[in-house]
Amino acid sequence: MRILWWVNAVDGLGSQASGLVFPLLLLDLGHSPGTAGAFASAAALAGVVLGPLVAVPADQGQRRRIMTGSAGFAALGTGVLALTCLGRPALWLVIALALLERLCSIVYEAASRGALVHLATVDELPRAAAGMQVGDQVSLILGPALGGALFQLARPLPFLADALSYAAATLGIRAVRTPLDLPAPAPGAPEAGPRPRRRGAWRAWPGAAKAGLATVAGSPVLRLAVVWTSTAGGTLTLLFYTALFQLGGGGHSARTGLVLTASGAAGLLGSLVAAPVVRRLGPARVLTSVAWLLPVPCGSLLWADSVWSWGVAFAGLSLLVPLITVVLSSAAVACTPPAVQSRAASVIDSVSALAAAGAPAVAAVLVTTWNTRTPAMLCTVLFVALAVYTQARAHGVLRSGAAAANGGVLDGRQQ
Repeated sequence: MRILWWVNAVDGLGSQASGLVFPLLLLDLGHSPGTAGAFASAAALAGVVLGPLVAVPADQGQRRRIMTGSAGFAALGTGVLALTCLGRPALWLVIALALLERLCSIVYEAASRGALVHLATVDELPRAAAGMQVGDQVSLILGPALGGALFQLARPLPFLADALSYAAATLGIRAVRTPLDLPAPAPGAPEAGPRPRRRGAWRAWPGAAKAGLATVAGSPVLRLAVVWTSTAGGTLTLLFYTALFQLGGGGHSARTGLVLTASGAAGLLGSLVAAPVVRRLGPARVLTSVAWLLPVPCGSLLWADSVWSWGVAFAGLSLLVPLITVVLSSAAVACTPPAVQSRAASVIDSVSALAAAGAPAVAAVLVTTWNTRTPAMLCTVLFVALAVYTQARAHGVLRSGAAAANGGVLDGRQQ
């Protein structure tokens, strides 16, 4: 489990470092901001479409091979990109190498979502999910600063660092001794699904991918996770771009950096305390309590008129969100059959990504048509509605999910 934590943190650190400076690289090479935006949109759309499909072979026993292979190819792509940055590479070459890294990252993430269930028992899942969240928060804090500093020293350095992080992830996954794949079926036993290497398997993949959608649709716990991740994810993205429009103009981008630093530090603190808080109070109580607390920092943005007030509000939101992430992610893993872990998680992530995709445009319309208080008011209303929904559903849903998990769904799995 600790190896997976370190792999997640190192990989996230490298990705955050290079992800920040890639738009700067395009601008430094003389390309327009629209080029960087078009690439980001294309990469996000590719993730929505590709993630659930890639999860099919991962759930069918190819998880470790997919994770190590995709990380290795990503290391190769970012390493070549670092070499090309020594000169002035053509746009098509830069885009091709960056897209290769992005697609490999999507493949890696889709396969890795099902690894946690093989490394932790039901009781250990909140702690395991909190450890992954800590790594994500550390990457969010340190990654952009590291990438910016390396880019100022030399253009290739952030991409070289990302290549090294992917190489470390490849070695780390190979070092995990616990099996990450489903056991091979006994002789004569039916297989869980179509094997990718069989003739005609490509035609069977869409049907296998639909199994993830059916699993999410049929599980109250996973439906609750979809509602939370899509609504909260879109709302937080809307608030982020509102802050960017409000604080980042007129050459004051450093003010946005201060807000992000404060929110990242608060998110790290929330991740560190999430597991003991959930263990002490229980998942349902934590989820409902945090749901009613979220409208408070969000509503305070209605009166925010300085970088400090924005920073305090975002820090409050970032402190609370990891508690919800730990509760929902651990409950989702516990309630999802091992054979569809990656597919179900990819469906949830795709829905969340689609919900967040339109947030920048919505923020721009609201700020331009009205003012920066309008998005804050809308988000506060959405958080209140989400709290009402959570109050009505969380206790029964999580109780039934815990009963199903403890009743034998996860019994006998290795730590």
